[in-house]
Amino acid sequence: MIILIIGGSASQDLAAHVARELGEELVYVETRKFPDGERYLRIDADIADEVTVIQSTGYPQDENLMELLFIISNLKDLGAKKVRVVVPYMGYARQEKRFNPGETISAQIICNLIQAAGADEFITFNIHEECVLNFFDIPARNISAMPAIAEYLDKKYFKKTNEKPLIIAPDKGAYGFAQEISEIIGCDCTYITKVRLGPDKVETKIVDVRCDSESENTVNVDSVKGMHAVIVDDIIATGGTIVNAINILKQYGAKSVDVCCVHPILTNNGATRIYAAGANKIIGTNSLSSDTSRVSIAKSIADALRD
Repeated sequence: MIILIIGGSASQDLAAHVARELGEELVYVETRKFPDGERYLRIDADIADEVTVIQSTGYPQDENLMELLFIISNLKDLGAKKVRVVVPYMGYARQEKRFNPGETISAQIICNLIQAAGADEFITFNIHEECVLNFFDIPARNISAMPAIAEYLDKKYFKKTNEKPLIIAPDKGAYGFAQEISEIIGCDCTYITKVRLGPDKVETKIVDVRCDSESENTVNVDSVKGMHAVIVDDIIATGGTIVNAINILKQYGAKSVDVCCVHPILTNNGATRIYAAGANKIIGTNSLSSDTSRVSIAKSIADALRD
């Protein structure tokens, strides 16, 4: 069966590599803006029964989202029986509930729009809150890009030197990501936490972690000295949390610090702040187009589409 691959404006390079991985046809989409700002879109192909659309909805979120909705709806109108939608980075997904009265649950609205446009299946990567996928009535999957990041790190750096890094999560919420990468590379991991010592005093510390149930070895502050530390998170926006983590690791004698994430948003000079704090490299995936997008998730997407 022929499966067409369509890349939106935000994910053209990624879509091309996915098509190459699968040996499927990449379809050209003509899109442009009219002088008044409205969008024109035309799909230049005979539409197959099954089509996969790849489009991240990061900045500019509204434009990328509207283009995605146009593509999905147009495909269904042109005769596609099944439209799979791959949104490597899903904009508006961090507002999955009302934190204050009267707030819009933006994640729910986005899911409703994508489904109403005609999506039959939805795939994303390391969504900030997996409960967002419950807003869909269609099959929806959240895939981890951590294996792709681990493979990149291991192949690019650590296999060449036989050096074992120390994987650090900048907070407890990201500890699962650190565990995932450390298990693949075969190294230790821990996370950084804030401990309230009094009404106005907070201490940031590296948490003591038992390496495994059969070992007496523990990762602690002494484990950092002289190590190649790698900070891992799902999303980096302004970089404030990462800068704090770098400062702690440098304080305890880390030899070098790299920073990895799935979604390198890096707003408000976030990359500059991280480098200024002493990071050696920032390594993100190509879920978003960025100077730091060094890890390709094309194979991960292709594998998911084969399932």
